[in-house]
Amino acid sequence: MDPPFISGRAALADAAELLERFGDQAGLAAAARAETSRDAGNVTRFCHWRQIERVIATLSSDEVGGTVH
Repeated sequence: MDPPFISGRAALADAAELLERFGDQAGLAAAARAETSRDAGNVTRFCHWRQIERVIATLSSDEVGGTVH
């Protein structure tokens, strides 16, 4: 799995907040926010929450990715 693109500190902060608040359901919470944004026609926020969904999946994974030193 390729690591997700992380646009900045706000993306990590949003992912961490959802993980803290929703635990194992954080990815579903991000998906719901993406769907709400899409339904409202807000493409920018839709893309943001989809990115957060991928960041949460990466942070929650036990799989080692990239170079291990």
